[in-house]
Amino acid sequence: MALIVHKYGGTSMGSTERIRLVAKRVAKWARAGHQMVVVPSAMSGETNRLLGLAKELAPAKPGDAYQRELDMLASTGEQVSVALLAIALQGEGMESVSYAGWQVPILTNSAHTKARIESIDDQKVRVDLAAGKVVIVTGFQGVDEAGNITTLGRGGSDTSAVAVAAAMKASECLIYTDVDGIYTTDPRVVPEARRLQTVGFEEMLEMASMGSKVLQIRSVEFAGKYKVPLRVLSSFTPWDIDIEIEAKSGTLITFEEDENMEQAIVSGIAFNRDEAKVSVLGVPDTPGIAYQILGAVADANIEVDVIIQNVSKDGKTDFSFTVHRNDYARTIDLLKEKVLPGLGANEITGDAKICKVSIVGIGMRSHVGVASKMFRCLSEEGINIQMISTSEIKTSVVIDEKYMELAVRALHKAFELDQPAA
Repeated sequence: MALIVHKYGGTSMGSTERIRLVAKRVAKWARAGHQMVVVPSAMSGETNRLLGLAKELAPAKPGDAYQRELDMLASTGEQVSVALLAIALQGEGMESVSYAGWQVPILTNSAHTKARIESIDDQKVRVDLAAGKVVIVTGFQGVDEAGNITTLGRGGSDTSAVAVAAAMKASECLIYTDVDGIYTTDPRVVPEARRLQTVGFEEMLEMASMGSKVLQIRSVEFAGKYKVPLRVLSSFTPWDIDIEIEAKSGTLITFEEDENMEQAIVSGIAFNRDEAKVSVLGVPDTPGIAYQILGAVADANIEVDVIIQNVSKDGKTDFSFTVHRNDYARTIDLLKEKVLPGLGANEITGDAKICKVSIVGIGMRSHVGVASKMFRCLSEEGINIQMISTSEIKTSVVIDEKYMELAVRALHKAFELDQPAA
């Protein structure tokens, strides 16, 4: 008897009819003899609705004082989902029980709206599974040592599901979404995009970090750290599809390279339009200057992505980095209030209309000229590169947002990702 974790996204839980179909699918797996833990997201649009209500009451930027209450508010969306799914499963004649994150408990740190999981006590869940029940646990949330409800940030239900699977040493974690797997890029931008049968963990990690929206990056990190077998597949296939076929559908995220893995030089094109660029101009080119700038940003729990520092001239340099667009205004204000006065910089500027486009592939390790091919392709399309970031298996560029789709289509064609894998 295998222990399986299912995770269902907001679209899959978007209506009572969709929830009923999820219940039928889960019941099918349970009747096949599997112990089932299910981690659903809030119903599609519910978290945005709840946070919108908060914004109406506090339209000015709320600051840290409101973060605890935002977690209390946003966490209710998942509580609705788990209760409704438990009711639907019981309607299917399947014993089930729902838990909020604090009831398990899923212990996190106290970074409200961006908390990180520290431990999971699975004792209560295992007792229920041994009694033949399907256990449904809220995604996206947990509780800190002080008993405060916390949330994990957008996409946190993926992280919850993989963390539960890791803690319980599940045989597999199936991530059900509104797409049928991982594609070479977003099919809405490039209709010729192909679905990958398998993708390497490192590639998936880079694609998630570079903007691929199929999986949240922290869920991929968890899967890699604890070697959780992970599969992405669609919840829109018929619920009564043969379980053996379903178990092999979608895209498998692998942890070992083998002869059957697709070994394209570039496996996919990821992009992210949710970033903004911040530039601190004319800072003294002295040791510790990067820490003075980014230390304050990190202390405010703002994540930094691409970083670039220009060549020094007359003892001065320009320092640029990217942050999530939601953190853009807060970063600018923070630097002007706490950093600029003691830094000796000329000014702080920014651009919220940029995007990041990345090529990703394990094959890049053993092939030269991949980055230059990317740069040539963008040059031929008249696209200017503002920033560059590289690793062993990816190259990312920051460009003007208006060129994003053109860049993705051009790169997808240049690297022949529309062609079937050899």
